[in-house]
Amino acid sequence: MAGVEGRVALITGGGRGIGRATAELLASRGAKVMCVARSQQDLEDVGLEYSVADLGTPEGCAQAVVETQQRLGPIEIFVCNHGIGSAHERVVWEQQPDVWSETMRINLDGPFHLSRLVLPEMVERQFGRIVFTSSTAGLVAEHAGSAYNSSKHGLLGLMRSVAEDGGFYGITSNAVLPGWVRTEMAERSARQEAKDRDITTDQVWEERATSYPQGRVVTPQEVAEMIAFLASEESSGVSGEAIRVALGSLE
Repeated sequence: MAGVEGRVALITGGGRGIGRATAELLASRGAKVMCVARSQQDLEDVGLEYSVADLGTPEGCAQAVVETQQRLGPIEIFVCNHGIGSAHERVVWEQQPDVWSETMRINLDGPFHLSRLVLPEMVERQFGRIVFTSSTAGLVAEHAGSAYNSSKHGLLGLMRSVAEDGGFYGITSNAVLPGWVRTEMAERSARQEAKDRDITTDQVWEERATSYPQGRVVTPQEVAEMIAFLASEESSGVSGEAIRVALGSLE
């Protein structure tokens, strides 16, 4: 796909899972990629340009953007993929306020700060592609996940706001909503569920797989392919959309 060749792409959560798959895919198609995460070891393993930053703080968000601009140039593609999962959450009446606050800080505040920092150059250049990684939980709430559910719903509101505000300047903003993907974050939730139900982690994944028509879970590469399309020049007619990557499942 020629639509990302030569473009500068900032990818958060780029050290593992969907973020890493996306970074590697965009780089293979000629994009100049900056990966951002908190784990330096994970980022080193990817083998692309990277910045170690805490994207749950305004300072960390600013660091990621400035380092990308200084080392690679103006940001033309922003893939907002970082986040915290729900393995440690409880039902609403048992939910700890600090869990809610931490989830919002990372999953929603960070994307807002990053968006407001990358957009001015996109507006000036009259081009930009922004893709947020939400979740099917952004449409259908999962059990005992009030903070995660709310943050992923909120991310869709932010995505649509960016699409509305940026559309006048050639900027598109979309979201992918993966179903179950066997990433490290999802493994943590599987281990917790297995412990709570006194079953094995493999049994949890078997149940998750059978909830999809194809009898398997989504791969990081499948999500990355959708992100790569939305990040490309060819996706110019698509904006403000929340696109499921969930093997045909409606949940």
